[in-house]
Amino acid sequence: MSFPRATENLQWEEDLCFKVRGKIFVIVSLDRLRLCFKCTPETFAELIEREDIRPAPYVGRYKWVMLDRLHALPNDELEDLIRQSYNMVAAKVPKKKAQKSNSRKKISRKGAIRRKTRARKR
Repeated sequence: MSFPRATENLQWEEDLCFKVRGKIFVIVSLDRLRLCFKCTPETFAELIEREDIRPAPYVGRYKWVMLDRLHALPNDELEDLIRQSYNMVAAKVPKKKAQKSNSRKKISRKGAIRRKTRARKR
């Protein structure tokens, strides 16, 4: 699966986070092979009734679920749910933030150069 503008990075030591424009849409816990993702309120209510699926710690109130086993759902259903998570998170990223994250590298680099120059002058 691939998503436009999606990135991945290791966060919180053992969690692989997939992000769109800086916002997480899937978390894979590498130490226990668990998976978390955002879903609609209706899907959330349905999923947490299933075995090996529960509200995700810390973010369950925002309708994130955690799969205690990667095979708690059939692959095709899981792919659809991950795609929905991506679409929901991508849709909520404000346009200004999206534009800012697209040009962040240029701004950050210039800012770093300015900070170094100021530090040398002092």
